[in-house]
Amino acid sequence: MLHDSLRELGLDKEVEKVANAIPDTRDRLNYVVTVSERAAERALNAVDRVQPIQDELDIRTQGLNARWQNWLESEDACERTRQLALDTQAHLDDVTRSVQVTRDELLEIIMAQDFQDLTGQVIKKMTVVICGIEQQLLQVLLDSSSETKNLWQTGIKSRAVENSSPMASLINGPAVKANEVDTLSSQDQVDDLLDELGF
Repeated sequence: MLHDSLRELGLDKEVEKVANAIPDTRDRLNYVVTVSERAAERALNAVDRVQPIQDELDIRTQGLNARWQNWLESEDACERTRQLALDTQAHLDDVTRSVQVTRDELLEIIMAQDFQDLTGQVIKKMTVVICGIEQQLLQVLLDSSSETKNLWQTGIKSRAVENSSPMASLINGPAVKANEVDTLSSQDQVDDLLDELGF
């Protein structure tokens, strides 16, 4: 009977479009989750690779600095000075390499954030689809409710009538704060409303 009513109202095709849009929306949500997880893993792995390099660089720099300090405070032999200079040169070479590796890994972290653009586009598209679903389903409920039709046809638009109508709560959508008036705050309330409308 509901299907016949929908066909008479010319909404059967619209509801079919809505039904076909739901799997696409689900796929887009899964895509957002997958891309976000992959980007997070890339960023965390890059940080994990950089941290040991930075730690080693810090330890060697502190050690080399301490050796130079000891040399300045003592009467050192020429051989020790030569070895210290060689170690310093080797350390500076390592610093150059470490800085390059660190730079590459930091760039990897930056590039991993491209998921924000990708997921943002998907979420915007998904929002349009969800809004369409909401409007179509709401239209089905409005057109299927004789009570709502009568209210609209007689032009009764007072706040008191709107608040007493079960459709008013449906239009408000789910309550973000469950203690607010005129909103559906639980699945049971939604089910009760649909039962009243014959769904």
